[in-house]
Amino acid sequence: MKAITFYLDFISPYAYLAFEQLPQALEGLSYQVEYRPVLFAGLLKHHGQLGPAEIAGKREWTYRQVLWLAHANGIPMQMPSAHPFNPLGLLRLALACGPNRFVCETLFRHVWRGGADAADAGRLQALQKDLAPARDPGSEDVKNELKQATQDAIARGLFGVPTLAVDDKLFWGFDSLPMLRAYLEGDRWFETQWPAVAQLPPGQGRVARP
Repeated sequence: MKAITFYLDFISPYAYLAFEQLPQALEGLSYQVEYRPVLFAGLLKHHGQLGPAEIAGKREWTYRQVLWLAHANGIPMQMPSAHPFNPLGLLRLALACGPNRFVCETLFRHVWRGGADAADAGRLQALQKDLAPARDPGSEDVKNELKQATQDAIARGLFGVPTLAVDDKLFWGFDSLPMLRAYLEGDRWFETQWPAVAQLPPGQGRVARP
């Protein structure tokens, strides 16, 4: 049985889609999943990147694409009333509860179903009451755990979410699920093509002016 670490942030629509699709994508295979919340903004900051929602044009495309992907895959999905939003309350609540599939499903659907404000204080309070976390989400212990999880993810090579880690391999994005399945099924492509890419030398860097 393979162990999969699913790195996620509830702010990511692609993480939501991958979470919902994972059981179907890996149907019939033997595996176990550990769900690990991390701060997507922390990954972006480390790598000096902007998120899709921070780039004009790309923001609108991202929202159209994820809604289409949800439609095409039969996954219920509505955009929250505002995006991006501050996901820290949700991430800390997940860690305080213990981020199993039920907890993560509850929090993902809080964001991506119904079209409400994902960061609304009253809704977060109701979620906390329903989930009854064993620890205080606002405690320094939980806050530090989230910081450490994000730093550990960066050290492992993560640059975005969702990322599914198996053995020494990272599979990034909703569209990597078929690739993940192929690896779990023992596709021999991974024996040659996966390591070969790492040997490819860089060519011309970014051109600053046309």
